[in-house]
Amino acid sequence: MTTTEAGTGSTGATPCHGEAAGADGSPEQVQGHGHDHGHGPHGYSDQKDQHLKRLRRIEGQIRGLQRMVEEDVYCIDILTQVSASTKALQSFALQLLQEHLRHCVAAAAVKGGDEIDTKVAEASAAIARLLRT
Repeated sequence: MTTTEAGTGSTGATPCHGEAAGADGSPEQVQGHGHDHGHGPHGYSDQKDQHLKRLRRIEGQIRGLQRMVEEDVYCIDILTQVSASTKALQSFALQLLQEHLRHCVAAAAVKGGDEIDTKVAEASAAIARLLRT
């Protein structure tokens, strides 16, 4: 992911989850947020517009569920929509996890040290939460 550019001494690193670009363009830790995660760019930043569109579509599905209950729709039909909404959220979560692994965890692996252990533990905990749902 991170390669040294010939002759410039720059790492070419993209700031990750919890980092901001320093004066020399290298990742720099951002402080002040519970887990020092900071504000973007995160692994999902490149697809932010697509993610927001997808979340708005899921939000529409949830609003549809509310309407179905208000209109006394048959319970099995509502459950079918609940299942579709749940699957859509799970699919979104898996995409976000994949981007986190490719961007944030991979960047921590290049850095080495304790950060990789922290990122792997975060990802493992996130996977465990997803499996419990």
